[in-house]
Amino acid sequence: MQMNTLDKIKKSIHHAMKSVFYNKHFSGININDIKSIDDFVKLPFTDKEDLRHSYPLGLQAVPDEEIVRVHSSSGTTGTPVIIPYTKKDVQDWAIMFRRCYETAGCNNLDRIHITPGYGLWTAGIGFQAGAELLGAFAIPMGPGNTDKQIKMMIDLKSTVICATSSYALLLAEEIEKRGVRDKIHLRKGVIGSERWGDKMRQRIAGELGVELYDIYGLTEIYGPGIGIDCIHNSGMHMWTDYLYYEIIDPKTGKLVPEGETGEIVITTLQKEGAPLIRYRTHDLTRAIPGKCACGREYPRIDRIIGRSDDMVKVRGAIIYPSRVDELLAAIDGVSSEYQIMIDHLNGKDILTLYFETKLDLDAHASALEKTVEHEFKQRIGLIPKAKAVGMGELPRSEKKSTRVFDNRY
Repeated sequence: MQMNTLDKIKKSIHHAMKSVFYNKHFSGININDIKSIDDFVKLPFTDKEDLRHSYPLGLQAVPDEEIVRVHSSSGTTGTPVIIPYTKKDVQDWAIMFRRCYETAGCNNLDRIHITPGYGLWTAGIGFQAGAELLGAFAIPMGPGNTDKQIKMMIDLKSTVICATSSYALLLAEEIEKRGVRDKIHLRKGVIGSERWGDKMRQRIAGELGVELYDIYGLTEIYGPGIGIDCIHNSGMHMWTDYLYYEIIDPKTGKLVPEGETGEIVITTLQKEGAPLIRYRTHDLTRAIPGKCACGREYPRIDRIIGRSDDMVKVRGAIIYPSRVDELLAAIDGVSSEYQIMIDHLNGKDILTLYFETKLDLDAHASALEKTVEHEFKQRIGLIPKAKAVGMGELPRSEKKSTRVFDNRY
């Protein structure tokens, strides 16, 4: 008989308690007392700091001989998070990733150009394993060397580009600049690892001439590939045969009503090497009610709008990068690329917002800056010092772009 969701959750909890971390984290809890989802959501959360304190292998829930690989989070600060994988974990991840490609309309005739990094980071190898399981032609480029990326894209006739949104934009701009758009054969873009706004999405799709698909994932939960949007772009389908998710209020930890924005919390249902129970991702999204027009049964979450821990407070105003995306997207003449610099000068916090524009700076900069300052004040409650710059003047990244630089501390 097929197990219901609660049974799968309880089985995963039992397995997780074989690890040093969860044996201590759930000390005194009788799993057999969990008789409903309401009981389950009373369990304590797991957070990234817990994982750091479990360094190096406190999360490991199987004997050493069953571990075939480890991955680590891409963060550059603090103690790294080490996630061990069994052979089944690696296979399951590839199955989910193949499902992502299929949902994006890719097939075994595609040539999949993979630019995310390899190594301890989960990205590149996940994109590759899914492509190979699909039977597609994988081109494992990794990041950097844009000249070679474009040459290989042209010569090997890549049809699918896999990248962060920042690097996809950089490639799009370089292809446009070199006048080789007619030599590019791309038809799809599978983009992940960072939040991106509509204006950036439209630029990448338009300049590369591709359909874009937003892929979701994080190292702690396999890696990218645990969810993706379909042709309708109406939310990312989540592979709930491998994971269970909740949407909570980041402040209270309580579940929010369906359709309301909150933080996604994930419990793995089949992970062997390092199962996670009620893991706080800090990613902000909402559950999308109803069934997708594509007919898939898998439920959907909305595009990630930011993180519950990436907001900054300046002179009493709370600022999320996603809100800056939205206000800039609504202003004609303003591009998708921006940077925020926050400084403390003469006893006062100063926020400078740099944004790109295609318009002539001599003729239009002053008016655009005033419009941006006005909209920022209206929507966020703070008047910034807006500064228009030309296209391409702000730095591009091969990985994730940093939008906010807080120099106060």
